[in-house]
Amino acid sequence: MTATSDVILERMMTLHPKVIDLTLARVERLLAVLGNPERSIPPVIHLAGTNGKGSTQAMIRAGLEAGGDKVHAYTSPHLARFHERIRLAGELISEPALTALLDECVTANGPDEITFFEITTCAAFLAFARSPADWTLLEVGLGGRLDATNVVDHPRLTIITPVSLDHQAFLGDTVTAIAGEKAGIIKRGVPVIVGPQTDEGLAVIEAKAARMGAPLLVHGQHWHAFEDRGRLVYQDEDGLLDLPLPNLPGPHQIQNAGAAIAALRALGRGESACEASVIRAVWPARMQRLRHGPLTEAAPKAELWLDGGHNPAGGEAVAATLARMPARETHLICGMLNTKDVTGYMTPLAPHVTQLHAVSIPGEKNTLPAEATRDAARSAGINAVTAPSVAEALAAIATTSPDARVLICGSLYLAGAVLRENG
Repeated sequence: MTATSDVILERMMTLHPKVIDLTLARVERLLAVLGNPERSIPPVIHLAGTNGKGSTQAMIRAGLEAGGDKVHAYTSPHLARFHERIRLAGELISEPALTALLDECVTANGPDEITFFEITTCAAFLAFARSPADWTLLEVGLGGRLDATNVVDHPRLTIITPVSLDHQAFLGDTVTAIAGEKAGIIKRGVPVIVGPQTDEGLAVIEAKAARMGAPLLVHGQHWHAFEDRGRLVYQDEDGLLDLPLPNLPGPHQIQNAGAAIAALRALGRGESACEASVIRAVWPARMQRLRHGPLTEAAPKAELWLDGGHNPAGGEAVAATLARMPARETHLICGMLNTKDVTGYMTPLAPHVTQLHAVSIPGEKNTLPAEATRDAARSAGINAVTAPSVAEALAAIATTSPDARVLICGSLYLAGAVLRENG
């Protein structure tokens, strides 16, 4: 009997003692054994950054596909199923194709150590090389300089979305250090789209681009994006675009849309592609409204939202989104990983929240215990209690505040569990 992709993926988790071990050596070794498929994939747009990579990628894909282009896309982590990470010419990879690719990579790797992300990235490159398309969108997994995706010598564009503190144990404990890692995707002579940055982060990116002779298109210098009278206004040296607001909720999506539009304009796309990028993009668990499924049926009068943001910048983005929503009693159901700045995430949310139900993330060994999440919320000034599960937290809220706004938040891993549970 042929193993399923889940079985092979589980086996891949055992190929290296660490989940994260940043280096390019193992990826380059396996790709060489596989015939260097990364050299044969369609033109690459490579994205790094702390926040906004996924949304920006989704908008670029929507803009390109609106013009009839076929687009491969690679993203991580997945939410409900691993297949979400690999999109071939617009469609999620099939189970038979994924199983065959994973099996091929495991066989080619043999007994050598390699991390889960590294070997699955090799599988994605194989898939992209073997499927015709016009573009490949590659999202960095962690950092940039030593990320497994950073083996493409000459992408068509690189994009660096906002850089802030996250994954300090691997990338450094300052924005300057982290920006240096993100800037590692900059390649000689390849244009770089740069989203909003701190002064110290931008200085690092500009210095790296100068050393590499990479033309810069920087937010606030070469392009601007802002909301005006309920519209998205984008302006660069080629003129002004008056567009609808992004369908992805939240004021932070204005700048993500700006980066996507800057990329599309750099590729020679016109206004129709730019408009499609903001009105057709779909990206789950980024202030996603849940309207159907068992969880929504358990609280039929509640307004239910899901967001996977998990660092202080993510908390600020969610807070800004809540601040713009119509006034409504707001409850959070929150679960986080033990590697995150929990208080930093929650502090900006405090003014907008009536109560927080803390949960542990089901099936996640690195979950922060619900009690620790509750205590962090209280230290941030939020009235907080614990709950055994998302469903039980939602039931409690539906009993006491049936008409409330409920936001499930704190981790993409929690968001994935919710999407699986909600069908």
